[in-house]
Amino acid sequence: MGSMTHATTADSGEALLAGLDTEQRAVATALQGPVCVLAGAGTGKTRAITHRIAYAVARGVYPPNQVLAVTFTARAAGEMRGRLRYLGAGAVQARTFHSAALRQLQYFWPHTVGGPSPKLMDTKLPLVAEAVAACRMRADRAELRDLAGEIEWAKATQVTPDDYPAAAVKAGRLPPRDPAETGRIYAAYEAVKRDRGSIDFEDVLLLTVGVLESRPDIADRVRDQYRHFVVDEYQDVNPLQQRLLDCWLGRRDSLCVVGDASQTIYSFTGATPEFLLGFPDRHPDATLVRLVRDYRSTPQVVTLANALLNEAPMDTLAQRRTARARVELVAQCPPGPAVEYEEYPDETAEAEGAARWVKRLIDAGTRPAEIAVLFRINAQSEVYEQALADVGVPYVVRGVERFFERPEVRQAVMLLRGAARATTEGGEPLPSAVRGVLSGSGWSATPPAGSGRSREQWESLAALAALASEYAAGHPEAGLADFVRELEARAAVQHAPVVDGVTLASLHSAKGLEWDAVLLVGLTEGLLPISYAETPDQVEEERRLLYVGVTRARKWLRLSWALARAPGGRATRRPSRFLDALREAQEARSGSIEGSVVRGRGGRGGRATEEDKRVKRSGPVRCRVCGRSLIEPVERKLGRCADCPSDLDEELYERLLTWRSARAQEQSLPAYCVFTDATLTAIAETRPASRAALAVIPGVGSTKLDRYADEVLALLSAGGAPLIDDSVTVNGGGASDDGDGSQAVLSSLAGGSDIAQ
Repeated sequence: MGSMTHATTADSGEALLAGLDTEQRAVATALQGPVCVLAGAGTGKTRAITHRIAYAVARGVYPPNQVLAVTFTARAAGEMRGRLRYLGAGAVQARTFHSAALRQLQYFWPHTVGGPSPKLMDTKLPLVAEAVAACRMRADRAELRDLAGEIEWAKATQVTPDDYPAAAVKAGRLPPRDPAETGRIYAAYEAVKRDRGSIDFEDVLLLTVGVLESRPDIADRVRDQYRHFVVDEYQDVNPLQQRLLDCWLGRRDSLCVVGDASQTIYSFTGATPEFLLGFPDRHPDATLVRLVRDYRSTPQVVTLANALLNEAPMDTLAQRRTARARVELVAQCPPGPAVEYEEYPDETAEAEGAARWVKRLIDAGTRPAEIAVLFRINAQSEVYEQALADVGVPYVVRGVERFFERPEVRQAVMLLRGAARATTEGGEPLPSAVRGVLSGSGWSATPPAGSGRSREQWESLAALAALASEYAAGHPEAGLADFVRELEARAAVQHAPVVDGVTLASLHSAKGLEWDAVLLVGLTEGLLPISYAETPDQVEEERRLLYVGVTRARKWLRLSWALARAPGGRATRRPSRFLDALREAQEARSGSIEGSVVRGRGGRGGRATEEDKRVKRSGPVRCRVCGRSLIEPVERKLGRCADCPSDLDEELYERLLTWRSARAQEQSLPAYCVFTDATLTAIAETRPASRAALAVIPGVGSTKLDRYADEVLALLSAGGAPLIDDSVTVNGGGASDDGDGSQAVLSSLAGGSDIAQ
């Protein structure tokens, strides 16, 4: 009987592994010790970790009631519970950090503190308002939200009120008030909360940590209950959550973490990829598995996603460390439509073009719910709401109210309506009148520093002011009353009930979702990267945000930007620096841009010249010194292994650095947007003698070739003899991963386990 049971258990376990790919199976069968899974977008990470849990339960390695799977949203936890139930492991607990901690806190509170558990607040705002008043200050609702966000960041990163001012400055925070004032409000908030006998969501974690660290007997009971842990989205863990996880683990190491440092987009909340990147340092014996096979997106979309990350700078140790943990996706879906780029003269034209594109997809059979329009800030939604409504396409706004339902917009329309009743027509121009009304409610033409709710509120009102200018341009005789009627008409159209609609969402709220068709709109400097992204780390988070947007698309992907805000306005906007990097990297990898379609003004991203096309770009990237296939992005740019001998012409390299600095200053760009250090190093090492030879170097695509080739070649002609001429092909083109290049990525899984160096 025992042998029959064992055979049945083994059979059920093996059945769970059927259908998993090689890397997913490696995750599912790694049941002992610490495990780190680096999972790229669309690679089936939830499938891998739920099958791992179910396989361990089926084999009797993990008792189901001793497993705790932790993730970050209630939706993700619910999805995980559903999958585990389907796989026969329904007794396993899958919860968020806060949900798991709250259950433990409520259970052990009578044993540690006694009396009823404190009341958990739904929102901080009322107590933050009391704290502001206690400090003899005033703040509107938007500022209260931003202050609450600062308190949440401080508590998540374990910063006390006394330490807040120095910590905020060090972290580059831009709080809504002076850091010292914000620290005082934080201290007052804690005092008011304590007097009320209430706790917030961060307190749930802090108090649970306090109980576990101060009461070894209770910690032992929790560790006896839960012996095996799985943490999803590990790149989003903050220091407080990591501290709680350490308390749960004790000295044990039955921990599996899953994450992707390239999708870290919530650092403003205290999230950090450092715990994922440093996992091998803390657990030298950890099993590392990379999930690289992308089952979501077409090769065209995957190529774009890889190119975006491969163009990230690697000038610092931290950047190189992040690059080592990067996952180079390998597309598994059949080829699809070309990625489209579209440039427009103004935002209205961009929105109308997006609406027409959406309408064509729907008319061809795509469900509206399988289409998304993604933007950087919520204030961008209004023009797309209107454009979709104009062509009769239903839509839903995700993560925020529709534009005309937002409190600040409703209040502004009410004020404009009142001003219209009290104003005699024929007075000052409409744009000035609208700005005057908005200014009376506290709005100014200068945006507040930083991000947060105050910035969002300002953006919404700025959109109203811009809409007034746009309306006046088409209706020169219009007054306030006419404009209010226009706003009411727009609001009425946008409030139509929606059942199956196109999704309008910010890039942040799109995380974890996917659609057949995705439009990434408003890709200009100042929006992506956002204007207040000033440090290199902040700009790189903007790159990751765009990466998240790109990887939401299954089949159709379209990127667009506008050169002016309103019709007839000056074309003062510049396309996002990331667009150049995307297209140039694509060209370097494929020899042309056959995988994309470029339209619009200015000829951006045009076809490569015949001279450029003469250089063949196919096959794996190989070291020009030892011939080994190159996997790491920095090595692919250099064209050699990092530890192979370098024949760098240092004098030439210094001249190139000086030239790059001057060109970057002229164009008001970061230096790496001209050429990265790795690309300059490759140029100085290989000393190409012609445009064609320069074109084979990764990071030198047709756009930069047209822009900089003559100057670079002039610098090179002043140096020594060239190493590369027109007749030489370097690294099979030096940038493509076609053919057996994907196999090189997969074969690297067996080695390369150190992601922290």
